[in-house]
Parts: sequence; structure tokens; C-alpha cells
Amino acid sequence: MLSIFRRIFSKEKVEETQEELMKKFLVVGLGNIGPKYHNTRHNIGFRILNALAQKEELSFETQKLGDLTTYKFKGRTIILLKPSTYMNLSGKAVRYWLEKEKIPLENLLVITDDINLTFGTIRLKAKGSAGGHNGLKDIEAQLHTSKYCRFRFGVGAAFNKGRQVDYVLGEWNEEEETTMPERLEKAIALIKSFATAGLSNTMNTFNGK
Repeated sequence: MLSIFRRIFSKEKVEETQEELMKKFLVVGLGNIGPKYHNTRHNIGFRILNALAQKEELSFETQKLGDLTTYKFKGRTIILLKPSTYMNLSGKAVRYWLEKEKIPLENLLVITDDINLTFGTIRLKAKGSAGGHNGLKDIEAQLHTSKYCRFRFGVGAAFNKGRQVDYVLGEWNEEEETTMPERLEKAIALIKSFATAGLSNTMNTFNGK
């Protein structure tokens, strides 16, 4: 009889653990480390996570392959990651922390800049191509799939032919900075919604807003 109870108890513990894992999320903001990149368009992923951390009084700690902090929200555990691998090798950090924290792939959200969207436009997608973005290319290569959620933040395309790199590695202009606080609030709300309301509901609520 005792052995039966042990088996039942063990099964319940496994089920509880699986349930808890489904409530864990990894939100990755893409960017480049170092002061020279701090306020650049390419670093919008870092900036959004910094804004969320500041709002919720969270502190990032430097750990393996990135800076991390954990945000508890409505029964969810949301791990915020800023990879320290530089943009083009972001996938290594994403894969490591997904595996270490045993987070399901569907609970991964990657935040990136997008020159194909006008400034401040936000778009959430369940999958897609890298679209020439080296950070997304590396994540796809490391995860062996393009089926992961990505949150694209529009940075516009106000650059001449051949000047794309200078543009995305350039700093926000005065007009963009004026609008940025409201856009950051919207981005934070999207992250919270993704973890609580799910992908479909969040897409319907925020895409194009």
C-alpha cells in the first residue's frame, strides 16, 4: 500500500512540475553590449527589457551568456534575458537558457528591431523568416527552427541605399525619443499579455497598434 502512495505522490509531483514549466517564459531582448551601442536602434530589445525592469524595480545580474532578471507576474515566471554574445551570436544564449530553465519553445519571445515597419509599430508573430536580421538568423540556426515567437519593433527605413548598417547602429532622433515613452509602455503591456493572455489574444490586441 505504501508503494502505491509513493507512486501516486511521485506522479503528482511530476505533473505539478510540468504545469509550472508551462508558466515559465523566456523573453529575450536583442542588442549589442557596450556603451557605443546603448541608445542605438538595433538595441531596442535591450531598451524594452530595461524599461520593464525599471518599471517593476528589477535588477539585472550578469550570468552565463547574458544579463538576466526574473519577473513574477500573475502566477507566471518571466525570465528577461539580454544576451552578452553580441547580436550576431544571440542564438547561443537563447538556446542555453531555454535548456537550462526547461522552458517550452512556445514560451519563448524574442524582441528585435525591424526596418520594414514604421517607427514604433509593433508586430507579434508566431514564426517567420529572419528577414536579413543576423540575430534572428543565429537563433534559427541554434534552435533548428524558425517557429518561435518574435516581437518586432519598427525602427523605420530612413536611410539611403547602402547605409542600412549605419542607420540601425545609429541613435534615435529627437522626434523618435519624444514618442518613445509611450511606445515602451505599449511594449511592456505586450510582454505581460503574451505571458498571461497567450499568443493569439496578444496578436489581436497589439499588432499594428
